[in-house]
Amino acid sequence: MTLEELDAYFHEILPIDEFAGIDSSRNGLQVSRQSRKVARVAFAVDAALQVFDEACAWGADLLFVHHGLFWGREEVLRGPHYQRIHTLIQNDLALYAVHLPLDAHLSLGNNARMAAVLGLAEVEPFGLVRNVPIGVSGRLAHPLSLEEVQERLFGPAFSPLAVLPFGTPRVESVGIISGGAPLEVEQAISQGLDLYITGDANHVAYHRCRESGINAIFAGHYATETWGVRAVAEKLAVDTGIETTFLDLPTGL
Repeated sequence: MTLEELDAYFHEILPIDEFAGIDSSRNGLQVSRQSRKVARVAFAVDAALQVFDEACAWGADLLFVHHGLFWGREEVLRGPHYQRIHTLIQNDLALYAVHLPLDAHLSLGNNARMAAVLGLAEVEPFGLVRNVPIGVSGRLAHPLSLEEVQERLFGPAFSPLAVLPFGTPRVESVGIISGGAPLEVEQAISQGLDLYITGDANHVAYHRCRESGINAIFAGHYATETWGVRAVAEKLAVDTGIETTFLDLPTGL
């Protein structure tokens, strides 16, 4: 598969162009490569040296990430930013980034995949960012405790950043926005949801949740944003036969 064909494929399965005026991320191909052929694609959450090293060790031709290197403004090539770009070019490793389009996608997105694992029904778009919904909400077939929700999503040994048990002990309705959306709990409160799930925690959210009687799980930015890249990796392998891998390098945050 050529680099151009792969770029066209990603644009076909993800609404990249639809978010051009909304997302600060420069979604799409961020760093090209000399060779136009792509046979192995690594997937990860973050564009960082540790990730680049792992991708190169695996023999990737392209690295697909959720958090890329370019966020809508020029950045001089020096220090860590230079080293990242130098590593990509030196190893002929292309970099592809998809941010909000991967959060918002209703089958491949971070939020949709978490909803599917929870078994949510009546799933619909939720959580406005610049007037565009990027999360999802839905209802559980059977009420679950906060511990059961957490274990179903992240496993029994997982430690979230914070859990606020200020609502009903058995939850039925859930709103999810992956990544950094702690204050968007206001939207869950306004819809009368039992539980709000996001990544980052925020001091201000504590009393809003307590006073509004809503449960919240702040699971960590990384933990809530592995889902989409994993889903795209699986789909790419099935659709094209390209070899893929997910590089799991958690930050604990």
